[in-house]
Amino acid sequence: MKFYTSIPKKLQGFYEDELISYQTEYTRGNLNKAWHHLERAHIIGQKYPYAHSYVHWKMLQFGFKIKSTKEILGQIPRLVFGGVKSFVGKIPVGNPGGANVPPLKPFPIAEDLQQIFIKAGVS
Repeated sequence: MKFYTSIPKKLQGFYEDELISYQTEYTRGNLNKAWHHLERAHIIGQKYPYAHSYVHWKMLQFGFKIKSTKEILGQIPRLVFGGVKSFVGKIPVGNPGGANVPPLKPFPIAEDLQQIFIKAGVS
């Protein structure tokens, strides 16, 4: 079993870019675009406990912002267990992380995100 800890440096910039894009769109009031960037940050960081948990924290905050009980209640267990699942390498690859999708269901990864993983040398 492989234990994951922190996000690789070659992947960190892509993860941070998505979080910056999230914050930019959020500040502008473009909530759909902001959420899209959170989902992308989730997919990029989901193998790594801190990065994974941080995105779920941001998703929980987003749930409060849009007053979505479903998102708030859906993010609490994801926030609690997501980092643990990452640490032991048991994540549903490609899952965008929102309460609108099953928490354990894998999803196909978008081509541009696949290219990010290739550039960063991670699979």
